[in-house]
Amino acid sequence: MNPVAEAPLFSDPIHDGAADPTAIWNRQTSEWWLVYTNRRTTAPGPGVSWVYGTDLGVAASADGGRTWTYRGTLTGLETEWGRNTFWAPEIIWHDGLYHLYVSYIRGIRDDWNGAASIRHYTSTDLLDWAPHGALDLGSDGVIDACVFPLPGGGWRMWFKDGRRGSLTYAADSPDLYQWHPTGLAVGHRPHEGPNVFELGGHYWMLVDEWRGQGVLRSDDLTTWDHQGLILDKPGSRPDDGAIGLHADVVVQDETAYVFYFTHPGRVGAAAGEDTYATRRSSLQVAAARVIDGRLHCDRDEPLRLDLSPVS
Repeated sequence: MNPVAEAPLFSDPIHDGAADPTAIWNRQTSEWWLVYTNRRTTAPGPGVSWVYGTDLGVAASADGGRTWTYRGTLTGLETEWGRNTFWAPEIIWHDGLYHLYVSYIRGIRDDWNGAASIRHYTSTDLLDWAPHGALDLGSDGVIDACVFPLPGGGWRMWFKDGRRGSLTYAADSPDLYQWHPTGLAVGHRPHEGPNVFELGGHYWMLVDEWRGQGVLRSDDLTTWDHQGLILDKPGSRPDDGAIGLHADVVVQDETAYVFYFTHPGRVGAAAGEDTYATRRSSLQVAAARVIDGRLHCDRDEPLRLDLSPVS
């Protein structure tokens, strides 16, 4: 029997601020990688400047995702001078290349405003990245890309547009390089961090509603039916007693492994304070399954994680 995955699954040893994870199978090293926003929890400065100036951290697992080792940060992403901001990576593998879509903000701000774009890079090994520039998505306030193949060919990207109500908009591409915006995709309430996957005969989207993960179901990747929330109730595992935030999903067989982050210190009377305890964040994983056409997730389930390699 495989050992139960650790909880928390991973905590960043440099800044203790791992957030917005994406999971990708590294074909060169035969490891699973978690690439994440590396928030600077101890940074001085006004406002929310600690969430800016972030690199993309990397944790690697050679045992199917049960244990993770910090490996450093992705380098070679900068294309201009200064200390800039990288958020919420999305990485997919297609036709011999890794494609990275990452939210980019110039410099370090102290508020949540300002221009943001989604930049595209490619790599053969997850280490040396070729830049292809910012995508033209019809707005200068776009973050949190998610990319998924369309059943008839081509690709769809979902992303948060902070200029238009913090809702999810979409764009289509025939080749992962040229993108054509297609308009509003999900607008039931403000949210961020869309993530799309296929499980149990349906398409699913998780969105971070800042009260747990909103669950939406679709049969065509266009019309989405909101089904409620998961990861909205506190869990009992270490560092898992707060809502689950900005998730990524790896589907294997009939299980969706949901990788998410928590702010363990944001509970009770301290939730609204700005301290190291409320800034720090940890990565977790939980299993979701389709039961009677609905997505169910018990974050307290002991998870014997053994992710298989991906061809």
